Amino acid sequence: DAEKAINTLNGLRLQTKTIKVSYARPSSASIRDANLYVSGLPKTMTQKELEQLFSQYGRIITSRILVDQVTGVSRGVGFIRFDKRIEAEEAIKGLNGQKPSGATEPITVKFANNPSQKTSQALLSQLYQSPNRRYPGPLHHQAQRFRLDNLLNMAYGVKRFSPITIDGMTSLVGMNIPGHTGTGWCIFVYNLSPDSDESVLWQLFGPFGAVNNVKVIRDFNTNKCKGFGFVTMTNYDEAAMAIASLNGYRLGDRVLQVSFKTNKTHKS
Repeated sequence: DAEKAINTLNGLRLQTKTIKVSYARPSSASIRDANLYVSGLPKTMTQKELEQLFSQYGRIITSRILVDQVTGVSRGVGFIRFDKRIEAEEAIKGLNGQKPSGATEPITVKFANNPSQKTSQALLSQLYQSPNRRYPGPLHHQAQRFRLDNLLNMAYGVKRFSPITIDGMTSLVGMNIPGHTGTGWCIFVYNLSPDSDESVLWQLFGPFGAVNNVKVIRDFNTNKCKGFGFVTMTNYDEAAMAIASLNGYRLGDRVLQVSFKTNKTHKS
């Protein structure tokens, strides 16, 4: 099952990210804090060239160069994660302050800072104490909504979009709201081909946001898809966007019907 997950999902494009899926390594002191922050890179340097520059110091687990989301141009900043911390230390000694090929200025190589847990907790505390908590339900006022999003963004380092406040989310549990499961938003996908499997759903819905779970409903005797399945997504906005984009989408010779799961939805 793990091998199938790696083969199916490794390299999958999710929105602006390409995810890496591999076997986890046993935790040890030798592999902790082996992530490097590199700045001052030539704007023309590719990720492959970045890896070639650092690979002389050890085995690289992951690498990436940050690019402007609008122009697609490199920001001159990248990250390198080595297999072992000692390799990262050697890379700092060898490359910090040096000029790689194509660079006009020396590059800076240092350990990447881990997010401050104390800062994150303080921001989340501020979020929970926000006056917005007294008004569960949709945040119609844009200023309120962006304030909530920005706090989550600062606390976790990622941007979240939620149509409801924290109290609104917890109050949904147990309520009869189409698609809401208490842990996410369940989407019903109908008119799948008999040969469809879970990887099809991952690839269809992954680009729209965080997917918690996918399930293709199969015939007990033939193990073929019965024509429908379910996808659970974390975020309402992303689930709604996926539905709006994929309902009526032609997959092969079939037109998909996609909607939030309701009590009348097909059940296995």
